[in-house]
Amino acid sequence: MEQFPMNDDRAQRFYDRLRSRIQSQVHGKFGDYLLLVPDMFMLLWRLANDSRVSGKNKVLLGTGLAYYIFPFDFLPEAFVGPLGYLDDLIFAVYVLNKMLTDTDVEILRQHWSGQEDVLAAIRRVLATADQLVTTNVLGKLKKIF
Repeated sequence: MEQFPMNDDRAQRFYDRLRSRIQSQVHGKFGDYLLLVPDMFMLLWRLANDSRVSGKNKVLLGTGLAYYIFPFDFLPEAFVGPLGYLDDLIFAVYVLNKMLTDTDVEILRQHWSGQEDVLAAIRRVLATADQLVTTNVLGKLKKIF
C-alpha cells in the first residue's frame, strides 16, 4: 500500500500550525478536547504510514486525514472558530475506534504523542460525542463507517 501523499515535513508543519491556532484560541470547557485535535491528526498520519496497518485501515485513515485538511466539513472552522475542530476530532476518533477492531492498540500507543493514554482519549471523546452531538449528526457519522 502506498503511503499517504503528504511528506513528514508537511505533516509536521500542519500539526504545528494547527496546535498553535488551537492554543491561541482555546477557551471554555472544550479546551481539553480541542488540544487533542493536533495529536489525533499526527496519530492518523503516522498510522497511515505504518506498514503494520492493513490496507483497509489505511483507507479509513486517509479519509480521516482528508477530513482534517479539506475545508468543507460539518462545522467549518472559518465560520465557528476553534469549535469547528470538534467534528474533525470526532471523525478521527471514530476512524481510530473502527481500526481497533483489527489493529493492536499497542501500535496506536507507539505513535501517540498525547499526554493521556490513547485508548482513554478515544473513549473519552466518544462518550462526550454521544452526549453532545445530536442523534441526527451522530447517526450520519456512524453510517459512514
